[in-house]
Amino acid sequence: MVQSKRQTDILRLLESEGAIGIAELAARLGVSLETVRRDLKPLAGLGAVIKTHGEVGLPSSMGEAPFEKRMRENSAAKKIIAAHVAATIRDGDSVMLDTGTTTSFLARALIGHRRLTVVTNSSDIARTLATVNGNRVYMAGGELRSDNGAAFGSTAIDFVSRFSVTHAIVSAGGVDKNGVMDFDLDEADFARMALSRGQRRLVVCDHTKFGRQGLVRVCGFSGVTELATDFAPPDEISAALEVSGAALTVAQ
Repeated sequence: MVQSKRQTDILRLLESEGAIGIAELAARLGVSLETVRRDLKPLAGLGAVIKTHGEVGLPSSMGEAPFEKRMRENSAAKKIIAAHVAATIRDGDSVMLDTGTTTSFLARALIGHRRLTVVTNSSDIARTLATVNGNRVYMAGGELRSDNGAAFGSTAIDFVSRFSVTHAIVSAGGVDKNGVMDFDLDEADFARMALSRGQRRLVVCDHTKFGRQGLVRVCGFSGVTELATDFAPPDEISAALEVSGAALTVAQ
């Protein structure tokens, strides 16, 4: 089949970002929903893409586990944030990281560091940083979840409560004027404990998390010392950060 330029652009977008909502795809291409559906129909007929419930992706990406799919979402922004934060961490520092896509990208950005002490509940982060460059990695125990390979619950929280680290860094499911939110009670409880164990208490998130309402409150901005992101947040969030005394870092 001879592909149009727009169909080629669709495939390139899906290769770089994984599954995308059809409405978002139309907006990214600057065309109507009807137009993008017409472009997708022959691609889907050939099996080049798969459409499900308002979303489209390559066959390989649609079979990914949820955490792998989230790693592909806004990956460029997350890598920028991760690179910026990694540059503020020195060889020999102690770092606590919760499970999350941005913190997993941060772990990859720290591969060149040496003699780190890392405390985490994420098997992905533990695998990334263990056994290299003289690092010491401590992983919280408990049952590992199938979707992200992370440990939660009282055992994991009790384990990390024994540490005091230089940098406690957590991801966020959502950020609004009232603080940091998550969608899972266990993840929120772990993130709250992790933040309490750091001299520097840093939340990392890309701009798509601003204004998103999570189910569970992790903490207000008084519970963090810094928020690192890729674009300046809405004015009400910036104002709330300033009132709390938490610093705002916009990675470039």
